[in-house]
Amino acid sequence: MCGIVGAVSTRNIVPILVQGLQRLEYRGYDSCGVAVYEDGLRRARSVSRVAELVTQVEREGIEGTTGIAHTRWATHGAPAVHNAHPHFSHGPGEGAADRPGRVALVHNGIIENHDELRAQLKAKGYQFHSQTDTEVISHLVDSLYEGDLFEAVKAAVRKLHGAYAIAVFCKDEPLRVVGARAGSPLILGVGKEGGENFLASDAMALAGVTDQIVYLEEGDVVDLQLGKYWVEDRSHKPVTRPVKTVQAHSGAAELGPYRHYMQKEIFEQPRAIADTLEGVQAVVPELFGDGAHRVFQDIDSVLILACGTSYYSGCTAKYWLEGIAKIPTQVEIASEYRYRESVPNPRTLVVTISQSGETADTLAALRHARELGMEHTLTVCNVSTSAMVRECKLAYITRAGVEIGVASTKAFTTQLAALFLLALSLAEVKGRVTESQVASHLKSMRHLPAALSSVLALEPQIIGWAEQFAGKENALFLGRGLHYPIALEGALKLKEITYIHAEAYAAGELKHGPLALVTSQMPVVTVAPNDTLLEKLKSNMQEVRARGGVLYVLADSDTRIESEDGINVIRMPEHYGPLSPLLHVVPLQLLAYHTACARGTDVDKPRNLAKSVTVE
Repeated sequence: MCGIVGAVSTRNIVPILVQGLQRLEYRGYDSCGVAVYEDGLRRARSVSRVAELVTQVEREGIEGTTGIAHTRWATHGAPAVHNAHPHFSHGPGEGAADRPGRVALVHNGIIENHDELRAQLKAKGYQFHSQTDTEVISHLVDSLYEGDLFEAVKAAVRKLHGAYAIAVFCKDEPLRVVGARAGSPLILGVGKEGGENFLASDAMALAGVTDQIVYLEEGDVVDLQLGKYWVEDRSHKPVTRPVKTVQAHSGAAELGPYRHYMQKEIFEQPRAIADTLEGVQAVVPELFGDGAHRVFQDIDSVLILACGTSYYSGCTAKYWLEGIAKIPTQVEIASEYRYRESVPNPRTLVVTISQSGETADTLAALRHARELGMEHTLTVCNVSTSAMVRECKLAYITRAGVEIGVASTKAFTTQLAALFLLALSLAEVKGRVTESQVASHLKSMRHLPAALSSVLALEPQIIGWAEQFAGKENALFLGRGLHYPIALEGALKLKEITYIHAEAYAAGELKHGPLALVTSQMPVVTVAPNDTLLEKLKSNMQEVRARGGVLYVLADSDTRIESEDGINVIRMPEHYGPLSPLLHVVPLQLLAYHTACARGTDVDKPRNLAKSVTVE
């Protein structure tokens, strides 16, 4: 979602600020801006891409040694220049929007009491030029400023309710930037030259600038100056946070020969799975961290918390955890879980799933579960330094690499691989699988990269389907059992990047309502592996054909489903048993991708969506 970069240096910092924004573009945004100190406050803002902001900065000759920059994903106020960050304070008598006051500020998150604060600040004479909750913070800091920006920010955050990561500087104190975080990530980058220091919402923003990273904790306030920095915790006591060497993998963002990042990431899945499974010589609890064996012995149920695509990986894992490990499993949408009365069980393993490890709803759900007394926590995450990993006792780090496309692909399949390992490990600890069964499953997992490569070879056939889908505005996806969540994921991918309305159903539900939607203009995508539910699924397909619906079937080679009028079949290279979801989801990713290309949408940055959802 929104991205922050800030810096204090002896050199012109603007190129580093805008380069940081470019590295955060993958998160999604609808406006961007930069502000610096240069004998006062100067800024440039745009509702276009960062490349246009760079042109504007160069044209206006904006330079400075202290500055902040931001990519915004709109929450309060439409995507418009006057709502774009950075925001300036406009105190009593300080004039119009283009005449800055003394404070410049950027913000990720949502301030829940902004209306109350706005009314108080207006009563003091502060002038508002945007609809954002962020402008309230800039005025609030200004109203509390008495010559020490660090003290003003500390006083301001005590009045804020909600989530925030902020970076702020003041024209009265050049070479100083103050940051604070609560519920939204913020890091400190320790510079390598000239005593410079940096702030960012993501270590990737500082790739190539510094690899010395300090992860700020919940409630921290940080003071950046040349050659030094100072951190205080939520009770405003001085603290020392460890400096970690972090490789942010800036080279992974290169597009290479691919047309879009999403296409690149779909084709990276064999390598991503291989990397995720690298070093797995045996299925043992220690794959998930020290102490996992004791935890796995103690627990008697699993609660999975996740959002979006990660939620669907959790829904798939439920079938494995209950079918292989025989452990009762509940899957909850994280954004709903903490707002309802639930029955806690201290012997539950709470599993969070997140690509970024910073998903606000999932972090909040995790904290809620712990407040209810469920202390056995494990995360499946793609970022080893994320808040999710730091806050869970156990973890499995997927190694998907940087995922730039907003629509998740390789992160999803690597999550599935990790969750299958979890099911096997729990089953082994509980004595519910034999050694030979574990060895057979592990052998199948090691073959996954080759199997995925065979599925990717189906791309030309899927392009043919995409050409037919491009003119549609609605689609149905059907699956049964283990493949119902894969149908859900396929529908989500189509929605996200093509803007075609798509729904997914457990195929047995057709006659309970969705069948009313079926016409010749409603393509019906069916995931048809050769499993125990195949004959039931064939009956559901006949229900569609009898109503004039057109079927698009992903079938295993031995299902005896043939292409004919109204039935389009693509044959999967091989049946893969319980790991079949990892293979069947790939054609659905390709279908969404090539349909989006045919419709001319922005594949990697679909409208209204962000990569990392760090606000509720």
